[in-house]
Amino acid sequence: MNSPQPTDITLHRASRMLEVAFDSGEVFRLPCEYLRVHSPSAEVQGHGPSQRVLQYGKQNVNIAAISPVGQYGVLLRFDDGHDTGIYSWSVLHELGTHQARKWQAYLDELAAAGKSRLP
Repeated sequence: MNSPQPTDITLHRASRMLEVAFDSGEVFRLPCEYLRVHSPSAEVQGHGPSQRVLQYGKQNVNIAAISPVGQYGVLLRFDDGHDTGIYSWSVLHELGTHQARKWQAYLDELAAAGKSRLP
């Protein structure tokens, strides 16, 4: 079974949301902060679960630019300078599908670490 492919990507700068529509009919509105803290980059994810780096203070982050990476995905350049990690279509779909669970896990992790979303 092929994974869903995007049909439209729209950045809503004022609300700091990336809207991604897929050919499956699903449409996800993904906050820039959510995308930033779940970046697939090695800088954030490390090279294994034990190396993952908790991102904090990213509440006001926005996407400065979106660059296509072939037919594979996009590179999101954030206004805090983060510009590594390719968001493949499957990564974006997975982030959209599991947004509520992943966001709550992130908030729980922040609280446990005594960190804040505020810059």
